[in-house]
Amino acid sequence: MAVIFVYHFLKKKDYNLKAMKIMKSIKLTLIYFFTATLLFNCSESDDTPPVPSRTYANLQSDFSAINFSTGITDATLVGTNNEFWEYRVIMPDVDFTNNDRPLIITLHGFSGGDANAHKNTACYAEPGFAALDAIIISPNNRGLQWFEAYNQAQVNALVSLASEFLPVDTSKIVVNGYSDGGNGAWWYSETQPNVFAAGIPMASAYGSYNPDGSARVIQTPTYVIHGENDELFSLQNTQDWVDATALAGSNTTLVVATGLTHTEPCEYVSYLQDASNWLINDIW
Repeated sequence: MAVIFVYHFLKKKDYNLKAMKIMKSIKLTLIYFFTATLLFNCSESDDTPPVPSRTYANLQSDFSAINFSTGITDATLVGTNNEFWEYRVIMPDVDFTNNDRPLIITLHGFSGGDANAHKNTACYAEPGFAALDAIIISPNNRGLQWFEAYNQAQVNALVSLASEFLPVDTSKIVVNGYSDGGNGAWWYSETQPNVFAAGIPMASAYGSYNPDGSARVIQTPTYVIHGENDELFSLQNTQDWVDATALAGSNTTLVVATGLTHTEPCEYVSYLQDASNWLINDIW
């Protein structure tokens, strides 16, 4: 009613300039009011159902449908919470008849969320593990730490799915990684000894201690590779941790990569080849 009154009052003033300005202001106010009301009502009536979570059976169906032929396959899997897991699978060129192969989970270093970080397998993982004729899986951590829930779900699912649908020797599953991936290799070695037969952390910085300050035992055997001149993660810190956890009862070996720094992972191939020999001779 107030709006109608003002409108008629202004009409009687012959639309003088001041009245015209007032009318324009009122019209704009009405437009804003009705627009806001419309948007509010629309949002209130939005009954779009949430996207349902997927089941492990969905993952099994999707993974089993992929043709992992000899060589490299880059794939994506939608997880049980609708997260996207991007990963690479490398199948060796061997006869799989009664010939299950070792499985290597290799974890890349800090990537800043690089969508292609998991594809850098030619740097050290492929040549380093070549003698094993292993199946290699390299997931992408999407810029998160490897121990975060997102990546725990991804790594565990990929191990389970590969063990079910690929010719994997489940007694020979290994976790490897470089830098942040090396820290991840330590973490999975510590927390999942029933899954991983060995861990190979490279250029890492790790330490897991009890409340009394004593080092925890890492039940999974570990072969630790660290650059002599690593400028990011101190060799001395890694040496101290390895000594402490070994004293607590861990089966761990430290190999120093002579002259190498933190930023040249591709130069560590020969050391990873030695780690492969360690797997064959001492673990398997």
